[in-house]
Amino acid sequence: MLITPTTFSLTAGRAEGGTPLTAFDAALLDAGLGNLNLLKVSSIVPPGARLVETPAVPPGSLVPVAYGTITSQDPGQVISAGVAVGLTGHTFGMIMEYSGRRPKEEVEALLERMVHESLERRGLKATEYYVRAVEHTVARCGSVFAAVLLWYD
Repeated sequence: MLITPTTFSLTAGRAEGGTPLTAFDAALLDAGLGNLNLLKVSSIVPPGARLVETPAVPPGSLVPVAYGTITSQDPGQVISAGVAVGLTGHTFGMIMEYSGRRPKEEVEALLERMVHESLERRGLKATEYYVRAVEHTVARCGSVFAAVLLWYD
C-alpha cells in the first residue's frame, strides 16, 4: 500500500517545441516538474493535506499528480490548462482539471463550478478554494500543462 500524501501544490507551465512531445516536455519543465515521473491520479485531496509551495522532489521520483494538458500545432490558437482544489475544512477535498481551446479566464470560472458541483454531489461545501491556470497563444507547436502535485512531509 502506498502512503497517503500530506501536502499538495498547484503549478502550471507553457512552452513551444519542435514537436508535440517536445512542447509538452518543455511545458513540464516550465511548471517545475520536467524531471519527474508523473503518476496520473484522479480527484481527491487526502484529509488534512496542506497547501505548500512546490517541493524540491528528487529527479526521477514517482509523483502523484492530477493534471490537464493540451498541445496544438495551430498557429495563433489560444490554449489553456488549469487545476482547482476545493477543501472542506474537515474531510477530504476535490481536485478538478481542465484543458482546452479557450481563454484562461473561462477555464478558471469553469474549474470553480466543477469543484463546487463535485463537492455538492458529496454533500460537502468548500471552505477554501485554490486555482492555477495558464494560457498560451501557439506560435508553431505549443503546449500548456497545469497540475496538482501530491507529496509528503
